[in-house]
Amino acid sequence: METLAAISRWLSKQHVVTWCVAKDARLWCANAFYVYDAGRVAFYLLSDTDTRHGKMAGRRAPVAGTVNGQPKTVALIRGVQFRGEIRLVDGEESAALRSLYNQRFPVARAMSAPLWEIRIDELKFTDNTLGFGKKLHWERESGAE
Repeated sequence: METLAAISRWLSKQHVVTWCVAKDARLWCANAFYVYDAGRVAFYLLSDTDTRHGKMAGRRAPVAGTVNGQPKTVALIRGVQFRGEIRLVDGEESAALRSLYNQRFPVARAMSAPLWEIRIDELKFTDNTLGFGKKLHWERESGAE
């Protein structure tokens, strides 16, 4: 759990995720502002369902992606690669999570885009501040929520 805690602390300080989805041998990526939930190990983001990535994801789809900073010094590089599943969140669950999203990004109150959850199943965190090429790995246990 110490590995996940270290990764979660870093993810909580970032705000842009790149996520990629595949359908019918086609790939597409998108960037979005996110809220990270360390307890659920999940990102929450807004995106329209009529975008290319929204249509490809449908209501649920496997995804992979990254979160990274933009340091100019190699020794300060930190970033996460992940894989998981994206799903469209609706109903009461969406309203509660949307409230958290709006707290972090108040401008989102003016957006009508639906809320999505990326449930992360695997994380790889590269943290050169711990030594060049240092990597921390985490995987969700099979059957775990």
